Amino acid sequence: MVKQKIILASTSPRRKELAQQMGLDFEIVPSSYEEDMTLDLSPKELAKTLAYGKAKDVAGKFDEGIVIGIDTFVVFNGKKLGKPKSKQQAIDMLKSFSGKSQEVYSGIALIDCKTKKEIKDFEVTTLKFRKMNDEEIKKYVETGEPMDKAGAYAVQGLSSIFIEKVNGCYQNIVGFPIHKIYQSLTKLGVDIFEYERWQAK
Repeated sequence: MVKQKIILASTSPRRKELAQQMGLDFEIVPSSYEEDMTLDLSPKELAKTLAYGKAKDVAGKFDEGIVIGIDTFVVFNGKKLGKPKSKQQAIDMLKSFSGKSQEVYSGIALIDCKTKKEIKDFEVTTLKFRKMNDEEIKKYVETGEPMDKAGAYAVQGLSSIFIEKVNGCYQNIVGFPIHKIYQSLTKLGVDIFEYERWQAK
């Protein structure tokens, strides 16, 4: 097991925070890969495909290190939902979620730039919203919080007031399924306990 440099192909503040929580020594390099939510794939295959596209785009810029690409979206009533494109779309999404359950999928893709070894995986979590009224939905959307979030909500933020139940990996809803990422890093020979944060002082 070795301590390797990690490259996170994401500018998400939530993913950055969770990568820091793991104690990873990483740098952020945004991917310019264009997500295509219309691909005719099952949710788990789409999640892995989009995550791999992000990782592959960034991996081409490095000779060594491990790139992590992640993509997260919501599946509700059989439809795949990404980030809302307008406040009205965010309101419509949240109204439709009221009192109902949905699934959150995250695809992860890790590429070792030196050995070219690749790992793809996914995680799915089910969550249920309580019944919400139009006024509180509108007030929530006006905060701006949902505008850059898949499904128009941030489970770790103010929208937690709407979440009644979570079944599965909580961090997956935030967009960084820690246990799956840890398992994948381990398969690539990374020992996170070698990083400075976990060294005894």
